[in-house]
Amino acid sequence: MDMELRRISETSRSAIVLILLLCVHVAHSFYLPGVAPQDFEKGDELKVKVNKLTSIKTQLPYSYYSLPFCQPKKIVDSTENLGEVLRGDRIENAPYSFKMREAQMCNVLCRVTLDEKTAKAFKEKIDDEYRVNMILDNLPLVNPVDRGLGSPDVVYQIGYHVGLKGQYAGSKEQKFFMHNHLAFTVRYHRDVQTDSARIVGFEVKPYSIKHEYDGKWSEKTRLTTCDPHTKRLVVSSLTPQEVEPKKEIIFTYDVDFQAMKWASRWDAYLLMNDNQIHWFSIVNSLMIVLFLSGMVAMIMLRTLYRDISRYNELETQEEAQEETGWKLVHGDVFRIPTNSDLLCVYVGTGVQCLGMVFVTMIFAMLGFLSPSNRGGLMTAMLLLWVFMGLFAGYASSRLYKMFKGTEWKRIAFRTAFLFPAVVSAIFFVLNALIWGQKSSGAVPFGTMFALIFLWFGISVPLVFVGAYLGFKKPAVDDPVKTNKIPRQIPEQAWYMNPVFSILIGGILPFGAVFIELFFILTSIWLNQFYYIFGFLFLVFVILIVTCAEITVVLCYFQLCSEDYLWWWRSYLTSGSSALYLFLYAAFYFHTKLQITKLVSAMLYFGYMLIASCAFFVLTGTIGFYACLWFTRLIYSSVKID
Repeated sequence: MDMELRRISETSRSAIVLILLLCVHVAHSFYLPGVAPQDFEKGDELKVKVNKLTSIKTQLPYSYYSLPFCQPKKIVDSTENLGEVLRGDRIENAPYSFKMREAQMCNVLCRVTLDEKTAKAFKEKIDDEYRVNMILDNLPLVNPVDRGLGSPDVVYQIGYHVGLKGQYAGSKEQKFFMHNHLAFTVRYHRDVQTDSARIVGFEVKPYSIKHEYDGKWSEKTRLTTCDPHTKRLVVSSLTPQEVEPKKEIIFTYDVDFQAMKWASRWDAYLLMNDNQIHWFSIVNSLMIVLFLSGMVAMIMLRTLYRDISRYNELETQEEAQEETGWKLVHGDVFRIPTNSDLLCVYVGTGVQCLGMVFVTMIFAMLGFLSPSNRGGLMTAMLLLWVFMGLFAGYASSRLYKMFKGTEWKRIAFRTAFLFPAVVSAIFFVLNALIWGQKSSGAVPFGTMFALIFLWFGISVPLVFVGAYLGFKKPAVDDPVKTNKIPRQIPEQAWYMNPVFSILIGGILPFGAVFIELFFILTSIWLNQFYYIFGFLFLVFVILIVTCAEITVVLCYFQLCSEDYLWWWRSYLTSGSSALYLFLYAAFYFHTKLQITKLVSAMLYFGYMLIASCAFFVLTGTIGFYACLWFTRLIYSSVKID
């Protein structure tokens, strides 16, 4: 027996390692290169674009030109997809002039004199730790920062800070300083045969320096603090540029070009954290959940097999008249539950959400939603949600007909409007708050109209089509007949209390995802990339298995205690993991984020509430269908007189 268990354990371990290696291979082989970049000849013009200003303290993005930075002769907006607009991206042309593989030093961009209003605007953004985001050849700008603690490695942060706060030596007064000199480094890979080059990195080191010059200012004025002719370059911020009204700020920049391997194009963006902790955490979580799932499955199979064998043997014995356990409630187990219409709507919505997440992960895992495709993930999820309305209508109407329902149009209407209406109401309130802050994250009216069209013009008709097709099919017959008079449920033990068992049931599904949830929240709220969709898909599969098994186990215990009201409890058991998700989001807010503004906190909890609602219908539907399959299976396996 021990040898057999050891052999099974080794086989399981090998299978897990194989799956993990496959996930890593998928994530790296498809994802890292991103989209194909352009080839540039020496001297070709490189178009630098500016994106939104972002802050992890406020979570409110702003347009780059909302601050009085240097502007080109004409500001041209780039076309954004639906996902980019919802993310608050506002991509515009920049005043910087780059020539491929031609270094430039101490280029003067412009000279700005601050007034009360502009100085206040800069100070507010510096105080909120806003970062400037730029793009070159579809690569975002990163700022290399020393990891510290004696480590030679660097951490790449997206964008650079608008400025910094500090005090002069011997003074306690807080001052604001502007990063007015940018030292850009463009890394490239050169083709030896054609001499063309591809951009594989875009870095910056910001400096704050109070520029000085002789005489009166003109376009040809040469700076004394930054002059390539005298080999005087900016390498530190010893004499920083203070932000005060009537202060003169001169913006300058350097551009350097360095050769680099092509394979490293996305390394700076995707290797931002200590990956070792990430991998070990996920592997540990998967091992624990797989072990628990295997134990649960083994217990269930052995217990059920013994029960069914015993019940079928009793038919030939005198004890057959004294039924016990789950067989005793066979005449009530398929009784139509209270609020059955609402349950149908929730199940249909869960199927819609499950289909959206599953297909999105498949596309992401295969590399179709590369991080270089900004907004692609959100656009894909929205479109998939709309088209999955067909399956939502089908699932809700099939269940509705099983509950002897006749008005399929009513159930289709509720499925098409209930969950989207709740999400839309929260979204509109949050969008109004963003509008009040004059943030670029506010969704424009044109995009709002597009979202409404996707809902009413595509999703709603598809839900009705799916409901029509589902209702046309014959109803699913119950394996046993339902008694006309409901059976009285005996008094239950304290641990079988519905609230207690529901809350207990949500712990294991949440435990399957909470480590991965940490990295997802970090990528969303701390402005980092998330790209390990191979592992995420594996965790998602584990979540499905865990939701199904824990719900089936608790449903079995419930039926054994002669409580046949399993319909809603099966949905709520696995769905309660959404409560733990929201509580974890609150814990993350207080421990990892530095949000202090009320509006920003409302945005965070509003969006996490939407995510928790989606997680509730998704996990609840998995548990419901698992229990439905389980009850139909066991009651069709025993002889009922």
